[in-house]
Amino acid sequence: MNSMPIPLLFVDHATDLGGAEYSLLMILELLDRARWTPHLACQPGSLAERAAALGVAVHLTPLPRLRRSLSALANLAGGARSLARIARETDTSLVIANTVRAALYAAPAARWVGTPFVWYWRDFWLGESEPRLRWADTGVKALLGALSARIIANSQATGRCQPVQRKTVVVPNGIRMERYDPALDGSPFRRAYGIPDDAPLVGQVARLATWKRQDLFLQALAKIRDEMPEAWGVIVGGPLFEQEAYEAHVQRLARELGLADRVVFTGQLDDPGPALAAMDLFLQPGEPEPFGLVHVEAMAMAKPIVGFAHGALPEIAVDGETGLLVPPGNVTALAEAALTLLRDPERARRMGRAGRQRALEAFTIERTVGDLEGILSELVPRR
Repeated sequence: MNSMPIPLLFVDHATDLGGAEYSLLMILELLDRARWTPHLACQPGSLAERAAALGVAVHLTPLPRLRRSLSALANLAGGARSLARIARETDTSLVIANTVRAALYAAPAARWVGTPFVWYWRDFWLGESEPRLRWADTGVKALLGALSARIIANSQATGRCQPVQRKTVVVPNGIRMERYDPALDGSPFRRAYGIPDDAPLVGQVARLATWKRQDLFLQALAKIRDEMPEAWGVIVGGPLFEQEAYEAHVQRLARELGLADRVVFTGQLDDPGPALAAMDLFLQPGEPEPFGLVHVEAMAMAKPIVGFAHGALPEIAVDGETGLLVPPGNVTALAEAALTLLRDPERARRMGRAGRQRALEAFTIERTVGDLEGILSELVPRR
């Protein structure tokens, strides 16, 4: 048996940190370094800096946008050649793509060097929204699946979107539970943003993006305030990926709904813990989530979840036990479910405690990494 650590090459195109990148950083941090030597190929930015701080060997390489680019083919060829060179230099045993764009570059690179390709599948579609040409989306996924040794889906919901089912396995995302203390006092956060200590507070943590539907959060909050005038809302997150126009839209909507004095926009926060501690419940009004790591974070902070019963959320929050899930798109039902828990704090606390227990049992990063290492071990070529 080879006693030397096995080199792995992870690939991610992002410069800023989204959910996929936070999940990857936790994986890189906890991989058994006696078994593995992780490398990361990515573009300059926050991801590269955070990975380097973990002691991961970072290889900066351009992985530009391919969609609607006149230079798509040239960029694809150049990026794939760059990844192939890195794979040879690091003598990597597996090439693992963490995002869709990364997979488009990594799959041909792995084929060129004769190294197995693993696709970490964290989405429903190749883009952020449902494509106009679903057959094209399915075709590209099928091609990437054919080039993959394994497809690792982060939820049953995303796994069902893969046309190559025989190669697809599900490994749910996880978090570092020790970083989330449900006893954390939320009062300092409330005071910092002028929220009364006794005000019912509903919140959302998500980057500002159209599909996260902060606009529906505001509509639900307006209905909550109609019945409970003392209620407040907080939206945690900033426009990470060129969503400044949407940010302006939701702030304008808050004013139009008469919520300007009762909703707080914090922008992007490095640590959502204090904000979660200050909330009475977590409100999820977005479109279907491939996973939604923040839901597990909210449960870890013993906060009940109120959201739409679609995407991966029903796999995370159990309706009637760790929160309340309502028919997708029904903002009135969403507001009524939130009011139900705001009016019954003891029930909300019971659900919060049950949510934390579920997070402990099913969604720790240690479990995620253990399952992932088992899959990777099966794929490593003999040397």
